[in-house]
Amino acid sequence: MDFRIMGLDAPLFQAIQHMMDLPDDAEKAAGAPSRAYVRDAKAMAATPADIREDPKSYVFIIDMPGLKSGDIKVQVEDDNVLLVSGERKREEEKEGAKYVRMERRVGKFMRKFVLPENANTDAVSAMCQDGVLTVTVQKLPPPEPKKPKTIEVKIA
Repeated sequence: MDFRIMGLDAPLFQAIQHMMDLPDDAEKAAGAPSRAYVRDAKAMAATPADIREDPKSYVFIIDMPGLKSGDIKVQVEDDNVLLVSGERKREEEKEGAKYVRMERRVGKFMRKFVLPENANTDAVSAMCQDGVLTVTVQKLPPPEPKKPKTIEVKIA
């Protein structure tokens, strides 16, 4: 049960939610996914992205409101997987002030994209402006068509 749906997002309810999300031994024995897998899946689902193909590049556009460039990490793994990750931290409460409602998402986020074969993983750039991260991956030039080889015909 997700207590946030009912508008209950206090730390006590978050702790109860966390305890309810923990798998017991029976679930582990039944081949249930690990907590790390579930955490990563939630982080990926919570990070929507647009992907655009231009004539010379692939452009990944991801909303990152309220994040500084130091909170975002862009990597290329296994020579063909683009990984965008980071963490949004909750603001520290000021003395005498308390939250009445907390709806903005906090915590870790992650997104993986398998790059096409013609992506140049050595030419990747990332820019964050006005809460929008734009990652550009240049395309490799198309291979030149092989010229036919002419074979001399000898007379016997």
